[in-house]
Amino acid sequence: MKYAYRSLVLAAICMLGPVCPAGAGGGTAATASQDLLDRPAETSGRAAKYVLLAAARAGRRLVAVGEQGIVLLSDDDGERWRQANVPTSVTLTKVCFVSPGRGWAVGHGGVVLASRDGGETWVRQFDGREAAQRELEAAKAAAAQGGASADRRLREAARLLDEGPDKPLLDVWFADENNGLVVGAYGAIFATGDGGNSWRPLRHLLDDAKGRHLYSIHVAGRDLYIAGEQGALYHSADGAKSFTAIRTPYVGTLFGAVSAGDGALVVFGLRGNAYRSGDGGASWHKIDLAQPVTVSAGARLADGSLVLVDETGRVLRSDDGGLRFSPVNVPQPSPFAGVVQAADGSLVLPGARGLTRVPLSTALLERNK
Repeated sequence: MKYAYRSLVLAAICMLGPVCPAGAGGGTAATASQDLLDRPAETSGRAAKYVLLAAARAGRRLVAVGEQGIVLLSDDDGERWRQANVPTSVTLTKVCFVSPGRGWAVGHGGVVLASRDGGETWVRQFDGREAAQRELEAAKAAAAQGGASADRRLREAARLLDEGPDKPLLDVWFADENNGLVVGAYGAIFATGDGGNSWRPLRHLLDDAKGRHLYSIHVAGRDLYIAGEQGALYHSADGAKSFTAIRTPYVGTLFGAVSAGDGALVVFGLRGNAYRSGDGGASWHKIDLAQPVTVSAGARLADGSLVLVDETGRVLRSDDGGLRFSPVNVPQPSPFAGVVQAADGSLVLPGARGLTRVPLSTALLERNK
């Protein structure tokens, strides 16, 4: 099984560390990932122009992450950026903060980083070596209980341990300073209840023998959704204690989901496929995005409108709960991988050419046309 990354993320992966398909020998990939895991990120005056894959708010501060372990901070709504101290050089794929000080980032090598000072400095809490060990321990415990899938789970866990830390985590979410969730390639999913000091595997809760890649976590109130490849969409209403698979109309990769605010959910992914459901996934309506271009990220803005971004640099906005989307004028479009709204209302878009800022006035002008 190969990664179904959008082209922008695939470019970052190819540059920054080989990733072996499941079942392939992982010696070289594991060695490369290990070297990058243990090497602190280098400081560069051009870091803001590197490939950046995600951004998040830490209070009023913006924090962006990307290739070579780059973490950038902005305290003026994305006008200027400076580089943070990071103990690893692997590609970082996602970042989240639950307060102005407390945040986490995830990335290649199965790494989980944590910060207590708004992203100024980071420590490594978890990586692919520990992830494989936790999976093996859980598989041994399950094997002791018996069951038809116990042997398969044990073989899979042993393989993960043998291949080493070569598989990325692709999203991170925390409900508060203690309880969080990370997901990633080949069905990786781990939870913590102590702020990331320890992690437990939840793979067995998804009932997915294929080990499909899990790309994103979306939370709306008590509802938690995980989107992934081959149309995978899982829902939990009990804080990730159990999950139910939701049937989606698209069999390709879903890169994410965003809530419309009225209980509706919009999912999006490869080739411009986007769908809206207003009944918890019982039925879906296809959204016309005009072009068959991969949608890489989405967000709900402070005014309740929805924004989607794609790999050609389009920014699409909806004011009707995701029924229709129209383009926002972007001064310098490039392949975008994420979107976050700054404290002043502007949009900040990480992507292939670093960070693009769309001022609030530009977005509002386009919205009111």
